Amino acid sequence: MLNQKRVIIENVLPQLDNGAFFIKRIVGQKINVIADIISDGHDVMEAVVQYKFEKDKKWSEVRMNALPNDVFDATFSVEKQGYYSYFVEAWIDYALNWQYGIGKKINDNQHVKSELLEGVEYIKPLLSKVSASDKKYLNEVVELFSNETNYEKAVIEAVSDKLKTIFKENPAKFLANQTQELRVYVDRQKALFSTWYEFFPRSASKEEGRHGTFKDCEQILPKVAKMGFDTLYFPPVHPIGEVNRKGKNNATDAQPGDVGSPWGIGSQYGGHKSIHPELGTIDDFKSLVKKAKSLDIEIAMDFALQAAPDHPYVNEFPQWFKWRPDGTVQYAENPPKKYQDILPIYFESGDWKNLWKELLDCALFWVEECGIRVFRVDNPHTKPFFFWGWLIAEVKKKYPDVLFLAEAFTRPKIMHELAKQGFTQSYSYYTWRNTKAELQEYLTELTQTNQKEFFRPNFWPNTPDINPFPLQGANESTHLQKYFLAATLSSSVGIYGPIFEYMVSDAIPGKEEYMDSEKYQIRHWDWNKENKITMLISKINQIRKEQTSLQQTNNIEFCDTDNDQVIAYYKFDDNKENETLMIASLDAYYTKQAWVKLPLKSLGIHEGQSITVVDLITGNSYNWDKEWNFVELHPVLPFHLFKIQK
Repeated sequence: MLNQKRVIIENVLPQLDNGAFFIKRIVGQKINVIADIISDGHDVMEAVVQYKFEKDKKWSEVRMNALPNDVFDATFSVEKQGYYSYFVEAWIDYALNWQYGIGKKINDNQHVKSELLEGVEYIKPLLSKVSASDKKYLNEVVELFSNETNYEKAVIEAVSDKLKTIFKENPAKFLANQTQELRVYVDRQKALFSTWYEFFPRSASKEEGRHGTFKDCEQILPKVAKMGFDTLYFPPVHPIGEVNRKGKNNATDAQPGDVGSPWGIGSQYGGHKSIHPELGTIDDFKSLVKKAKSLDIEIAMDFALQAAPDHPYVNEFPQWFKWRPDGTVQYAENPPKKYQDILPIYFESGDWKNLWKELLDCALFWVEECGIRVFRVDNPHTKPFFFWGWLIAEVKKKYPDVLFLAEAFTRPKIMHELAKQGFTQSYSYYTWRNTKAELQEYLTELTQTNQKEFFRPNFWPNTPDINPFPLQGANESTHLQKYFLAATLSSSVGIYGPIFEYMVSDAIPGKEEYMDSEKYQIRHWDWNKENKITMLISKINQIRKEQTSLQQTNNIEFCDTDNDQVIAYYKFDDNKENETLMIASLDAYYTKQAWVKLPLKSLGIHEGQSITVVDLITGNSYNWDKEWNFVELHPVLPFHLFKIQK
C-alpha cells in the first residue's frame, strides 16, 4: 500500500478493543489521551487531539505535549451527556522544523541568509489566515528576512516566541496522519456516584401479617432519606405467577397464602407492564416515585426478562419460549438447581426481532409512564450480549439519563463484556473480598488496569440472593466494617435492608442464603428502629456527599501499614482539591494498633511538614509531621475517616 505520510501513531489510550467499544466518563470529567508518535529522521513533529460532541458540527482540538520516549499527551473535558468522538492527528511541522534548525545554526554563528529566505516561504501562506495585527507583524518579518541589511534584526525575529506561536496556531498539517475515531459515552454524575438501598415493598407494612403496599413504602421514604441513600431499589413489582409458585424457603409446593417469588413474573393480572395488585395500582407507584423524588431519591426498578408459566406472553407468543419434545415448556435450570416457577426467554426464536422490540417497549413503558431513570437488570449474563448493547443504546437515544446496573455475579470477562455493551454499573466481587491482600488486589485491578475506562463497580456487602459467610452470625463491628469499606473504597455502594442494619443473618446451613428469605415470604420489620449501625451508615453517607474524593473510585492509593489486620488508603478528587485518608481494622473482636505510612509524594509534602487530619466521624483532629503515624482501632468504632488539611 502506497503512503507518503511520514508519521506513525500507535498505542492510543484510552480506548477499548481497538475502538470497538466506547470508554465512559461523567459530565465535567477530563480525558487524558496518550499516544506513541514517531517519524523517520529528526524533524519536528506536532500532534493534536481532535474531539467533538455527537451533535456538534465542528471539531475542537487541543495540542499534544511531547513527553520522553516519543510519547505525546493531551487532555480535554466532556461537558454534555451523550457520545463524544476523538482521534489523534500528527504531522511533520516544516515551519517549526525550519525555526528549530535555523536557531541551531544561529547559535553556531553560521550565516543564515538562505535559511531566512526559506522562512519567507513558510510565512506567506499564513498571511490570509491570521488576524490583522498578526498579518502586519508577519509582513514586517518578511521584509526583514528579504533584506540583508536587516540581518541582525532578522535573526532575532527568526527565533522569536511570537513567530513560533503563530506557526503553532496556524499549522499547515502537510501529509498529516490520523488515527481512527474513538468514542466516549458521557453520563450524569449518578452513573459514578450513587448510594443504594433495597427492600421488599411487600414487607413494608407496619401491621404484622399484612401485605405491604406502595402507600406503606411512602411512609418508609423519610427513613431511607435520613440514612443518606439516593437510590431505592425494589425487586420486581409485577404480578407474581400462580402456576408452580414457590413456597417459603424455596419449597417446591406453595401452601395456601404463600406469596411466591417476585422474580416469577406474570399471571392472570398481567406481565411486565403491570403492577402486582397487592402492592397497589400504577397510580400508587407513580405517587411513590414522585414522593421519593421530592426527597432526592430515585426509584430503581428491577428489569427481569423472564416469565412465570402463566405469564400472558406464554399464550400470546409461545414462539418466545422453548418447548420440549414432550410438549411441555422448558423452565429455568442451573443444574442441579431447578426454577420451576420461571421460564427463560428463548432469544434464539425465529421471531427474535419482535421479541426484542417488545422487551424494549417494556423498558420504555416505565421510563415514559412513571419517570423511571434507573434499572437494576436481573441476570443479564444469561441473555445475549448484543441484545443488551442494542436495547441500552435505543433507550439512551431518547432518554440519556437512564442508568443500568448489571446484576451479574459471574466470570470476570462476562461482567466486562456487559459493561462494554453499555451497562452503567455492575455488581462486583467485593462481597467476597475480606482480607487486606484481597481488597488491595481487587481495587488495584479495578482502578489501575483498563477496567477503569469502562467498568464501574457497585459494592454491596449483601443482597437478597447472597448472605455471605462472614456476615452469618456476625457482630456489630463486622457490619460496620463491611459498610465502611464498601462506601469508601467504591463511589457506588448498596445494601439490602433492613436485614443488614438490623443484623438479621440466619442462614441455610452451609449456604450463602438467608433462612426465611424475603424472596419467598413476607417479613415484618420495625421500620422505626434505629441503632448504632443506622446512625453510622447515615453519617458515612453524609460524608460521602460532602467529600468529592469519595465520589469516585479510581483515584486511590493504598498506604503501607505494619499490621495485616489494618488497611489504609488515600483518595483524592481529580483536581486534588479534596483528599481523604481511610484507616480500618479488619478484626471485629480485638483492638488493633498499627503504624501507617503517609503517601508523602502524592500529598505533595515532605517529612517534617505538618498536616492536620480531621476524623469526620468523631470530629477529633490530629497533627502529623512524620511519614509513619500511630493509630489504634477498637471494635466499637473500627475505622477512621480523615479529611486531610494542609
